[in-house]
Amino acid sequence: MPYGVEMSVLEAYDTRLKGSLVDPFGRAITYLRVSVTDRCDFRCVYCMSENMTFLPKADLLSLEELDRLCSAFIARGVRKLRLTGGEPLVRRGIMTLVASLARHLSTGALDELTLTTNGSQLAKYARDLAGHGVRRVNVSLDTLDPDKFRAITRWGELDKVLAGIDAAQAAGLKVKIMELTLIEVMPLGDVGEGRLDQYLPLSIVRARLGERFTLSDIDYRTGGPARYVNVAETGGRLGFITPLTHNFCESCNRVRVTCTGTLYMCLGQEDAADLRTPLRASEGNDLLDAAIAEAISRKPKGHDFIIDRRHQRPALSRHMSVTGG
Repeated sequence: MPYGVEMSVLEAYDTRLKGSLVDPFGRAITYLRVSVTDRCDFRCVYCMSENMTFLPKADLLSLEELDRLCSAFIARGVRKLRLTGGEPLVRRGIMTLVASLARHLSTGALDELTLTTNGSQLAKYARDLAGHGVRRVNVSLDTLDPDKFRAITRWGELDKVLAGIDAAQAAGLKVKIMELTLIEVMPLGDVGEGRLDQYLPLSIVRARLGERFTLSDIDYRTGGPARYVNVAETGGRLGFITPLTHNFCESCNRVRVTCTGTLYMCLGQEDAADLRTPLRASEGNDLLDAAIAEAISRKPKGHDFIIDRRHQRPALSRHMSVTGG
């Protein structure tokens, strides 16, 4: 290879490496979760109070601003983008945003565009999602018992969710629901119920399941915090997410942005960065890029989730629906 060509390749690689987002602990940030709305058509007991006060619409980033913000992260090395809420599919015009972000799939800059949903709107949007390059969705489904479903979601209708799942599969979307993942309650926000009443350590759950099934640890990873076991009797996998009993932060590659443009470097910490101000300060991205880089330089080693047993207060006042989990 000619010397000049070799040097240009090395320089290009070095430029890309310098442009990537790496936190103080050497973890590359390649996964961005973006909440497009704090609103939801459910009121799940572990996520919201029944009488929520939502943000004024004027405080939310526009769809165009969300696109520009996501694109700035993608330019700095984010390879996986997940849209969340609240419930992302209740955001007016959401398919406009999905269609625009899909261009990064076409160029190869983005490996995956996906979303987490309660499934209530999938019957309406599944075909469009698939058409824009979304290949899979996560559906949060707590139970198949209609009465329990209503009690947990307060406002949800199980039949609508099941119809949405059917529509997603018919559209060719992979639905992450068949592969069961259990998660300990995250003590975020006042939900009108005591967190101790909702908390069951998954170490106990695993021990009880181990009395009936043969569970074997496996190295399977999805890029998320779940640790998986193989269930010999079913041939399937079971995931455990343990924010309270077993910190999973050593391999964290993700950050979260709220619908108002606030960047949380850790779900379990209050430290955050305002990206809306630099986003709106100019048409260029220099200020935005600088704000993102400065925020990543403050990403903590891990979260400090605890349940205040004495006062029954949440670990953080921020509701889960603000950052989308």
